[in-house]
Amino acid sequence: MDFKETLALIKRGAVDFISEQDLIKKLLSKRRLTVKLGVDPTAPDIHLGHTVVINKLRTFQDLGHKVVFIIGDFTARIGDPSGRNEMRPVLGEKEILSNAKTYQTQVFKILDKSKTEVRYNSEWLYSMGLDGLLELAKHATVAQMLARADFNQRYTTGGNIAMLEFIYPLLTAYDSVSIGADVELGGTDQKFNLLMARDLQKDYGQESQVIITMPLLEGTDGVKKMSKSYKNYIGVSEPPAEIFGKVMSISDDLMYRYYELLTQENLEDIKKLHPKDAKVRLAHSMVSKFYSDSEAKVAEDEFNKVFVSKGVPSEIETHKASKPSMRLAELILEAGLAASKKEAERFITQGGVKINDEKIDDNKNIEIKGELLLQVGKRKFKKVE
Repeated sequence: MDFKETLALIKRGAVDFISEQDLIKKLLSKRRLTVKLGVDPTAPDIHLGHTVVINKLRTFQDLGHKVVFIIGDFTARIGDPSGRNEMRPVLGEKEILSNAKTYQTQVFKILDKSKTEVRYNSEWLYSMGLDGLLELAKHATVAQMLARADFNQRYTTGGNIAMLEFIYPLLTAYDSVSIGADVELGGTDQKFNLLMARDLQKDYGQESQVIITMPLLEGTDGVKKMSKSYKNYIGVSEPPAEIFGKVMSISDDLMYRYYELLTQENLEDIKKLHPKDAKVRLAHSMVSKFYSDSEAKVAEDEFNKVFVSKGVPSEIETHKASKPSMRLAELILEAGLAASKKEAERFITQGGVKINDEKIDDNKNIEIKGELLLQVGKRKFKKVE
């Protein structure tokens, strides 16, 4: 691969390069760069939105650079204020460490574990002490912090900003100083934190890191950013059939964006395919990445059986009802096929619920005699007894 191809691969899908000239200079030095990604383990699961930046980290890894995956076990105690209109809830050490372990399991479905250096930022932040923290605090001003969009919005609308939240960007910036980062990756919402690290490295006598930001991936609805709270996510640890089905549900336009940010496929070649064939290929590649090619084939066959041939999945979980009879919405909720009773009622009124292949469009009482096949929407099935 020549230099232009290498640069194009690194730039693919990226939003900010600060600065591109600095990156070119570092790459032309022919030395092995230290490329950093920091993640706070504030939740146990990773979805495709998170993998956008992890894929870019893998690109640097494949190019022979040193990848450092920093788990913010210390900074997770504060919580990243990026994009927040209030302070994050404080997590306990046990929950943080449990999430961190789960994170690593999922991240290594993308990164090469043997070539990844995993560091916990408690290594250097715990030992910093009060004197070190006071020294660090000298390197930022209140004016700098209030220039940040989310802080400024809270300040002008009378919202609270905890002093801890001002400290957070400095602590994550110090991570870059501690490992001597040449490049740091992050989402566009992390730009302030990444820029803080550039300034701090200069203050500590280091060469400033290059920052590369990646876009926030839209969820399956094609509108909001992918998030569990918006129920539009595709989790990397979800069952293969679920991943395959969710990818197949996205729009054609969104599919091409997923190709750009989640794969290294040639977009011009992909656009020559029929959209349906391209989407099947994308769904297959996502399952293969997180599981295996054979499981992707099984998921594809299952999808064709259920959605093309209008069949029933080969394997369906069984739910034991808590009562011999109950309202349909209550049964749907108890079986785990809806997030709330209100959502279950909406499925019913919209005609998306079937029992034994018969559509049920009112929240009537259901007698549970023998085994029932409960279907909600196109992809959710449960046997109820």
